[in-house]
Order: sequence, then structure tokens, then C-alpha cells
Amino acid sequence: MSQQLPHGAGPGLSDGSGDAAAVGPPRPARAGARWTTRRALNVSVAVVMVALVLLGGGGAWVHARATDATGRLVDRSSPALIAAAGLENALVNQETGIRGYGLTGRRQFLDPYHDGLTQQQTATARLRTLLGHDGPAAQDLARVLDRTEVWQREFARPVAAAPSGGPVRLATRDAGSGLRSFDAVRAALGTQQRHLERERAQARAELHDVAVLQNWIFTGLAAVVFVMLVLAVLGLRRGVTDPLGKLSADVRAAARGDFRRPVRGSGPADLRALASDIDGMRQRLVDELAFSDEARAQLDAQATELQRSNSELEQFAYVASHDLQEPLRKVASFCQLLQRRNAAQLDDRAQQYIAFAVDGANRMQALINDLLAFSRVGRVHAEHTDVDLAQLFDQVRESLSIAIEESAATVTHDPLPTVPGDTTQLGMLLQNLLSNALKFRSPDRPPAIHLSARRADGSWHFAVDDNGIGIDPAYSDKIFVIFQRLHTRETYPGTGIGLALCKKVVEYHGGTIAVDHDHTPGTRITFTLAEHAPVIPAPETTEPTLQREVTAP
Repeated sequence: MSQQLPHGAGPGLSDGSGDAAAVGPPRPARAGARWTTRRALNVSVAVVMVALVLLGGGGAWVHARATDATGRLVDRSSPALIAAAGLENALVNQETGIRGYGLTGRRQFLDPYHDGLTQQQTATARLRTLLGHDGPAAQDLARVLDRTEVWQREFARPVAAAPSGGPVRLATRDAGSGLRSFDAVRAALGTQQRHLERERAQARAELHDVAVLQNWIFTGLAAVVFVMLVLAVLGLRRGVTDPLGKLSADVRAAARGDFRRPVRGSGPADLRALASDIDGMRQRLVDELAFSDEARAQLDAQATELQRSNSELEQFAYVASHDLQEPLRKVASFCQLLQRRNAAQLDDRAQQYIAFAVDGANRMQALINDLLAFSRVGRVHAEHTDVDLAQLFDQVRESLSIAIEESAATVTHDPLPTVPGDTTQLGMLLQNLLSNALKFRSPDRPPAIHLSARRADGSWHFAVDDNGIGIDPAYSDKIFVIFQRLHTRETYPGTGIGLALCKKVVEYHGGTIAVDHDHTPGTRITFTLAEHAPVIPAPETTEPTLQREVTAP
């Protein structure tokens, strides 16, 4: 019986048009509703990066200013002031030596003067290196050197060149002008040192301001980082973790079987879209389950009806097949009785007709018996036990001993295992395979039949080889179909059920059966049996009680 599904195949097979109804109509989007997690993350990272770049740029600028102020203070202002003090000391030493030599005329008083000249050259070179050749500081140095040159040219050198031995008249005569000339040098030195001190003070003040600004910048940087971390934690909690927690709770409720609970989304747009998709899937599952329950109820009803119908058909087939046996036996018996009593009155044509009738009745009876055996596979005696195939093979060979002797056949086998199965059905399997090998033998040579066995992939693989007439590969599938014959009854007797019965027995035991066309000459039938007993449901029907109408001949 065929099984029909409800009209339209249910919502589970629709094109998805019900998803929109499951999710519901779109609601007005509030401000920021179109922001996704990725967009919020990108904007947050961009803001943080801009803030860090600005603060980092300010820090770099402050560091550059601090480096410049430190360089001017350490590398220029302070050394220049020290060198200016050394220049002043050298000029004072020169003035002291010239004044002492001019008053006494003793040459040892000129030593400070000569030492001062050397110190002056050293200090001047240092100042020129530090102050350069341009700018106010260089002008102050040039002014000092110009006035020093005037004093040295007009007073110091002439006094130092005068002979020793007594007071130098030039020194006593021009003492006032020499003093005024050196005072001009002192004034220029004082102006230079004030300018250098003011420049150093400016550098120190700038360095202090830069340090304060740098502290503020680093404090602001730390504050911005802290605020960004706090905002990131709050944003992740509000925009990601809390919505995900609500979504997870709804999904877990659906996973526990509460499919009626809607899945609501919150937070960024992508999480709400995900919740909408999950809710659509939930609604689809609800529709599928509703349809599945309805279909299951209908299928259960159909299965019950099918089981009842099959039971009735099995009973009908069994009773009909048994009741057919009696009229067939009557036909055959009365035909044979008529042939014996009226043999003298019957001609050859009548004798032939009677033989045809008896043969037809016998073939019909054999066909009915085969159909009974075929219908009983998996239904009667369906209990699995441990079957010793070697012992079973010997029993089958003994039952076929007459055919084996008449055909001078050689029947051998490998060591055979013990497998779980039904002894009667496995016996029918081996008997049909061996009898086919004996029946379809080659007229040119005696039959040689061998049953091989090997274990592989958790199953036993068997093969029945013979050297008979073989099977055309074109009929590989046809030979396992019931009532399909490849030869006429006159050539090879039989009902055409043998291999179909073998196929049913093998499949009932969880195996497969096929023809190996690589085997020549003859035929090789391969089949497998499960190493462990397959799960087979117990038959629900038993053979009915026969009710026969016995008619006396």
C-alpha cells in the first residue's frame, strides 16, 4: 500500500514565505539601531586611535621642546657662561700682570699676563664654538674682544715691551687712560655675562614649563586610556555581553523544548538580525513539528491499516496455498487412476494428455511449496541461534547425495565458521546454491563445487564456485527476481524461485548476495553474513490454522 502525505506537504516544504510572519513586522528603528557590532568596534577603535595619536603627537612635541631646552641649557648656555667667566678671569690676570710690571719693572709680574693671553685664546675659541658667528651672543663676544684689543694695543703691549729694571714710565703716565680702557672691557664682559645668564634662565624656565606640560600630557594620556577602558568594558557589556546573554537564554529555552518562547534580540543591529534569524528558524521548527505530528499520526494510522492488510494477505495466501494442495492431489490421483483402469482403451494421444495433466498438477504443487517457503523467510522460525555452517553444509550435502553421485560431482569447502542465524533458512540457502550448481552443470566435465569463507570488515564473506555453464552478465539482476528463468523447463526443471529465496534469506540475515562475473569457467555466487546477530523485529503473525474441506474420492 502506498503512503500519502497531507496536501501541500506542510509548511516544512514551503519556499520560506512563512519566515516573515514568524519573525513579525519590522518595528521602527530607534536612533543608533542601524549600528552593528563591527561598526561600533571600528568607530571606537578609530576614536581611541585618534585620541592616542593626538596625545602621542603632543607628547612627541613636548619631548622635542624638552630636548631642545635641555640642549640649549646643557650644551650652550651653561658652558658659554662658564667660558665667559674664564675669559673674564684671563683678562683680569692680564690687567693684574701689566699693572704689577708697570709699577715695579720686574719681569715675573708678566707671567700672569702671558698666562692670561693663553687663557683668552682658549676661552675665545670655546665661546665662538658655542655661540657661533651670528646673533646677539656673538655680537657681545665681538664687542668684548674689540675693547680688549683696544686695551692691549694702547696700553698692555707697550708696557709689556718696555725694558725691565724699574717702573715703566708709560704705565705711570697713562695709568688713568689704561684704567678707563680696561673698565670698558669689564663693562662689555658684564653685558655679555648678563645676556648669557638671561638666556640660561630662559632655557631653565622653558625646560620647567615643558616638564609641567609633559606631566599634564602623560596624565591626560593615562586618563584617556583609563576612560577608554571603562567605556570599552561598559560598551561591551551593554552592546555585546548583555544582548548575547539574553539571546543565549532564549536559545537555551528553545533547545530544552520550549519552542513557543520567542527569541527577542537587543543591542547592535547584527545581534538583533541574528536573533531574528534564530526566531525565524524557531518558528519554522514549530511549524515543522506541528506538521510532523500530524503526518506521524496519519502514518501511524496507515501503518496500522497496512499491518492489518498484510496480516490478512498472509493468512489468505497461506490458507489458499494449502487449500490448493488438495484439488491438485485429486487431479493428479484421478488422472493416474483413470490411466491405470482404462489403459487398454486409451490411445497414445490420450496417454500423453493424461501425462500433461499429471505433470502440470505436480509442477503447480511444487510452485505452491516454493511460494510457501519464500513467504516463510523472516516470518516463521525467525529466531537467531549459533549455526555451525560446517555441520549444516554436511547435512545439505547428505540430502543431495543422490544428485551428487549421479553427476559424479566433487563438493568441498573451506573451514566454515559458526554464525548467528536461523538454521532452517541458512540450510535452504546452502541447498539452493548447491542444487543450482549441480543442476546447471556443464555436459563436458563433472561438476566441481567449492564453498570458500573469509572474514573481513566485521562480516563473513562466502563464495560458491562451480565449473558449470555460467551466467551471462546481462542477467545479473534478473536471476534474483522471483519466477525469472533463463532456460526453459524442458532444459532445466525448476520454478524460478531458488535464487530469489537465497536473496531473501541473505538480506534477512543482514548480508548481500551477488554474482562474480570475473570467475571463469562456471559461476561464482558470493554472499555475506553478519558476524553478529542483526536486530530483527519479532514476527507479529503466526501461521493460521488450516481449515480443509476433505472430499473423499
